[in-house]
Amino acid sequence: MRLNAPMRAALEASDDDRIFFDLAGIEAQYDLLLSELPDIAVRFAMKACPVDEVLVRLAAKGSGFDAASPNEIAQALRTGVPVERIHYGNTIKSDQNIADAHRLGVRDFATDSLEDVAATAAHAAGSRVFCRLATSGDGALWGLSRKFGCSGADAVRVMEAARSAGLTPSGLSVHVGSQQMTSEAWQDAFERLADVLTALNRRGILPDRINLGGGLPALGYLDSRGTPLDPPLDKIFAVIREGMQHLGAASRSPLDFVMEPGRHLVADHGAIRAHVSRLSSRGQIDGAREHWLYLSCGKFNGLYEMDQLQYRLLFPSHPGTESVQAVVAGPTCDSDDAYAHDHHRVRVPVSAASGDPVWVLSSGAYATGYMTQGFNGFDPLPYTCVNSD
Repeated sequence: MRLNAPMRAALEASDDDRIFFDLAGIEAQYDLLLSELPDIAVRFAMKACPVDEVLVRLAAKGSGFDAASPNEIAQALRTGVPVERIHYGNTIKSDQNIADAHRLGVRDFATDSLEDVAATAAHAAGSRVFCRLATSGDGALWGLSRKFGCSGADAVRVMEAARSAGLTPSGLSVHVGSQQMTSEAWQDAFERLADVLTALNRRGILPDRINLGGGLPALGYLDSRGTPLDPPLDKIFAVIREGMQHLGAASRSPLDFVMEPGRHLVADHGAIRAHVSRLSSRGQIDGAREHWLYLSCGKFNGLYEMDQLQYRLLFPSHPGTESVQAVVAGPTCDSDDAYAHDHHRVRVPVSAASGDPVWVLSSGAYATGYMTQGFNGFDPLPYTCVNSD
C-alpha cells in the first residue's frame, strides 16, 4: 500500500487510534478489477468490510453484494442496490435465516447439501440455488476447506434434488481460499467446475451462472517472516479469463460469471493509526533476551489476521533511525494477541517510546467486522472514510 496525500494527511491529523478507508482508492481498485475481467459481475463480500460508506460507493459503481446473513442483506439493501444484485452466499443457514432472506426479497441462495436444499424449498419456494463445490484451499493463507462445499458427485445430487423440489438449479460456485497465492488453484477450480457442468448438462440441468467466489489477493501484506508477499496477479487473471472462455464454450447454455472479491478491493486502501504502548526488553527462561513492541491495537481490535500475515508498520516519528528486532503484540492480557511469534521478528526503531504514532498499512480488510466489543476493556477502532478524489 502506498499512502496518497489525503490518506497521509488524515493519518497525521489524527490523535486517536482509528482506521481510515480511502474511498477513491477502493473505487479505483474496483475499476481495475473490471478492466482485467470485464465479463464479471461483482458481488462484494460484505464480511471483508461492512462499512456503510464503502458499501454505498461500491453499489454506486455497479457492484452487488455477497451476504452471509439476513442482517447483511438488510445492510446491503440500505445502500439502494437492487435486491437482484444480492445473493445469500452462506451455505450455513437456519430455517429462520432462509425465511428472513426470502422475506427481504433475496431469491439466490448458495447450497451444498440435500438438507439445505429441502429447507430452501420449504422456506424460499421457487428460489434459485447455486451449489458450492469443495476445493482443497492449497496455496491460500486461509484454505476455507471442509466447512464449505461438496464433492462433484454430491453437487450433481444436490442440483437434481433442487430441480425435483421446485427450485431452479441455477449455478455452481467455488472458492479457492482467501488470499490465494497461486494460479494453479484457479486452474484446478475450473477443472472441477467443468466436470460437474458436463455431468449436469447430460442430465438436462442447464446452469446459467458460474460464481467464482473470492480469493483474489491483496498486494501489500508481508509474510510471517516480514518478506513482502508477491502473488502472481497477472497470471491469476489470465487463468481466470481462459477458464471462463473454456467453460462458456463447453456449456450447453449461456453462462454469466460472478465473483465475490473482498480483501482484493479494500485491504490495500485502509490504514490504522495506532500508537506505541511500550518497547521493552525482557530476559526469557531459555536465557535469550527479547525486545517486545506493544501496540495499542492488536488481534482483538483491528488486526485479527495477524496469525497468518504481517502488516507493514510505519513509524512517522522515527524515519531512518537505528532499529532493533522485536516481537510485535497487541495491548490485551492474552498471549494470542501477538504476531511475529517464535523466531519471527520485526524491525522497529530503538528509540520508539510510549505514545509515538504507528501506521499499520494494508489493514482495510477484516479489520472492522472481526473486532470484539471491547475485549479486556480495549475499545474497537472507530473509522473515518477519506475522499481522496
